[in-house]
Amino acid sequence: MANVFTVYRPFLSFLLRFIVSYAALAFLYQGYLLQYDSSQKEVDYITYQVAEQSKWVLQFFDETAYTAPNPKEAGIKLFYHNTWIARIIEGCNAVSVMILFAAFVVAFRGTWQRTLWFIPLGIGIIHLANILRIALLAIALYHFPTYEHALHGVLFPMVIYGIVFLLWMAWVNYFSKYAGPSKK
Repeated sequence: MANVFTVYRPFLSFLLRFIVSYAALAFLYQGYLLQYDSSQKEVDYITYQVAEQSKWVLQFFDETAYTAPNPKEAGIKLFYHNTWIARIIEGCNAVSVMILFAAFVVAFRGTWQRTLWFIPLGIGIIHLANILRIALLAIALYHFPTYEHALHGVLFPMVIYGIVFLLWMAWVNYFSKYAGPSKK
């Protein structure tokens, strides 16, 4: 049995670091969300900002694009060409994706200096990609409402997770402690 732990020690170490960092970040995020009362239709600050920033992007295409509180749930209604096109709720803010990204970077170790700049950079890229994703999704849903499932459930999640995957590949290949010496 000790031999199994010796053989799989790098993987088990990665797994433990991932689970601990993911759990810690998720716990902190849940603590943040507890400040808001969803039964009173309160929208958390991050989700509100994501909705507003998505609206700003949409206003490049339709200057009348706007947001409004959703009286039926803790969310924001997003309007494009005076049509309610999307609802932005807590799950749309990409924080869970950012937590997953950060936990992987912590688990697949690098120097603290590289980790401390790569995680915020990656989170910023994910945030910008998410804002563009929501705005482009709203435009696509306006023009192709019958493809809502394919757009919202397949194409756009594939884009955001594809970006996260590319960030992970950059981390592993160029910045982690496992990157080859010729790549540093």
